[in-house]
Amino acid sequence: MTKGTEITVGFVGLGAMGLGMACSLLRAGFTVQGYDINPDAVRRFQEAGGRGVESVADAARGAPLFIVMVVNAEQAEDVLFGTGQAASHLPPGAVVLLCSTVQPTFARQTAQRLAAMGLEMLDAPVSGGTARAAEGRLSIMASGPSSAFEKAAPVLDALAEHVYRMGDEPGQGSTMKLVNQILAGVHIAAAAEAMAFGARAGIDPHQIYQVICNSAGASFMFQNRMPHVLADDYTPHSAVDIWVKDLDLVLAAGKETRSPLFLSAVAHQLFMMAAAAGFGRLDDAAVIKVFEKIGDFRVLDAARSASTESETPTHTEKSTGAA
Repeated sequence: MTKGTEITVGFVGLGAMGLGMACSLLRAGFTVQGYDINPDAVRRFQEAGGRGVESVADAARGAPLFIVMVVNAEQAEDVLFGTGQAASHLPPGAVVLLCSTVQPTFARQTAQRLAAMGLEMLDAPVSGGTARAAEGRLSIMASGPSSAFEKAAPVLDALAEHVYRMGDEPGQGSTMKLVNQILAGVHIAAAAEAMAFGARAGIDPHQIYQVICNSAGASFMFQNRMPHVLADDYTPHSAVDIWVKDLDLVLAAGKETRSPLFLSAVAHQLFMMAAAAGFGRLDDAAVIKVFEKIGDFRVLDAARSASTESETPTHTEKSTGAA
């Protein structure tokens, strides 16, 4: 299999990330039959040129490659073996790409159950956000048998800028995703804390953003998420609730491997506080609202305060080896 037009791909989970991924496959020439529990998501997929179907089973029929991009392990279980019964409707020898973020143990067990049914699986979680998903520029950290990689190669190429083969055993891809989630979740929490601290101390948050993006404290998450705060726009690209779930997976895996995860635990509690305060469905940058609520202030008030003062001081750049 080398050309997209020769392959039918089943796709379940047309959410923020999944829709972009499915559309990337369409652009690459694949026939994609997609399903989501949300009819509006299926409609948007059809408007993009996809073949919307009415059930998980319909998405699986005749699809030698089947992508699961749902929220969690419970939904993946239901798609494959529960209400959806996708595994029973896939053609013999089909490859399931499990792209959801799940526990490594769940990935291993799911691969074993599929193998007993004559199916293969790649444990293939993704990273990169909604924009890269729509551009076919994700990073995919995958593990599974070489034969599954060979069959899935055209699809992986269409979805990802970087495909990392983590090994032959399902579970290794999911473990790598949790490593990524530790760093990403902690970085979002730290970015919110730093921005809130600076703004509460009276610095214009726009200036904080400018300085940090050109200093040693910069991170991808700071640069990507803090503009949401500055725009006061918390439309969810990745919601607070996602981090409650993902960092819970991290901590459970840490318990299983007896790995201490101090910073992950603190970040998890911060996202839990944001969810408990009613911000769970907002963009994950809304974790900064925890600091605003505790401190009884708003980050953007510092910007308004700064605008009433004298002209913002200019900065002078000079070479230095200090961080």
